Amino acid sequence: MDKVLRNLFLALGKSRTATNWAGKYGMKLGAGRFVAGETIATAITAVQELNRQGLMATLDHLGEYVGSEEEAAASAAVCLQTLDAIAAAGVKANLSLKLTSLGLDLSRELCHANMEKILKRASQYGNFVRIDMEDYTHCQVSLDMYRELRRQYDQVGIVIQAYLYRSEQDVKDLAALAANLRLVKGAYKESHEVAFPDKPDVDENMFKLAQLHLLNENYTAIATHDVKLIERLRAFIRNTGISRAQYEFQMLYGIGEPLQRQLVQEGERVRVYVPFGEDWYGYFMRRLAERPANVGFVLRNLLK
Repeated sequence: MDKVLRNLFLALGKSRTATNWAGKYGMKLGAGRFVAGETIATAITAVQELNRQGLMATLDHLGEYVGSEEEAAASAAVCLQTLDAIAAAGVKANLSLKLTSLGLDLSRELCHANMEKILKRASQYGNFVRIDMEDYTHCQVSLDMYRELRRQYDQVGIVIQAYLYRSEQDVKDLAALAANLRLVKGAYKESHEVAFPDKPDVDENMFKLAQLHLLNENYTAIATHDVKLIERLRAFIRNTGISRAQYEFQMLYGIGEPLQRQLVQEGERVRVYVPFGEDWYGYFMRRLAERPANVGFVLRNLLK
């Protein structure tokens, strides 16, 4: 049943009709649990509260697959404004973004130019930018873009998805760049030809990738709410004497807050992924697909 619901929500996330319907209801659907409002100001307020709890953050302006150069420029402008707002507020936060929101599907040159503007601004503030990984069709081009940007900028990282067969080789290849990686399990629906179909295999590959990158002495952001995986990795880290300065745990806004606070109390570095923006629907559907039990939460909000 969970697999059926997962596929349903992933399909709804791509439906134009469903997106338009969701827009009429806005945050009444319950998306406010997972999305820190629609503006930079509301996102900064959320980050300030996280910082008070000892948590760091990464801000992501939601939006992907822009249809014009103007839309890509507008998305880049919001990224620049977000970096400005982070600096002005003095919060502990960096920036996450999707290359498709900056025009990757329109023109690689356009996307690269927008990324350069953003990385120059981040450099001025001593801040950091993470390139989110998208579906498999964008995997190689995203890695290529990351390598191009690293020729000029150090303050940029990328995401590797553990459910892809190719990811182990990607981690090995990126070691030469001392890449700052966020490791995730993966949230898109992919073919069995390119991705592990079974969760235990994904979990085990996530553990393997984290070990590999940590042993390469490169910074590793471990993005998971899986308590068993977290404890396995913490035991590995203790046994190998890896410094806490070399890694952090990352979790999603609105999910697993007690675990986030517990890890901080135990001395771990924890960063919360804080999405915001008007284009929240696709992200919201992926969160429901990951954990269909959240459907009950949504239904209760609709009934209200």
